[in-house]
Amino acid sequence: MAESKAVIGLKWEPNLPTLLIQSSKIKSQNDSQSASLWKPNQQLIDGLFLPPNDPSKINKLIRKQVKDTAGSAWFDMPAPTLTPELKKDLQLLKLRGAIDPKRHYKKDSKSKALPKYFQVGTVVESVTDYYSGRMTKKERKPTLADELLSDPTVRQYRKRKVREIEEQNRPAGNEKWKIKGRQTFKRAKQRRH
Repeated sequence: MAESKAVIGLKWEPNLPTLLIQSSKIKSQNDSQSASLWKPNQQLIDGLFLPPNDPSKINKLIRKQVKDTAGSAWFDMPAPTLTPELKKDLQLLKLRGAIDPKRHYKKDSKSKALPKYFQVGTVVESVTDYYSGRMTKKERKPTLADELLSDPTVRQYRKRKVREIEEQNRPAGNEKWKIKGRQTFKRAKQRRH
């Protein structure tokens, strides 16, 4: 009799009932199962996770586990986590019309909410702009807010605008107590009677 050698590397998989799901959903379920390994004890049967038989519950599970992306039309762009720095940069981009007085932009959407899907990149200068359009290492800052605060032209414009607003809102000394216009005749009549 021929001796059979033990095969190394075999793995055991339980026979689970097959579910009628479209092939695209199966792929996303397999990806998401690896992401969420821990399940509560109520969902485990003999230590194994068995998906429910109800199709609506299955779809709900799949929707929970699918990664949050902008869709295939946007090449499945993921939704990044919003850090405080990113939030400030996005708010600055929303208010970009107030930064430079000589540059005009199209009207932004009326919603004040920040975008959910976006990507952040770095600008790479071309070799031809080595002396003319390139920023020096001192001028480069980690965030857009830091870059705008350190820019001297934006700083001058901001100071001028703040000064103008303060002059408008400042009381004009004795001028606010002086009586002007038709009010003087009414008050004069009231004093006479």
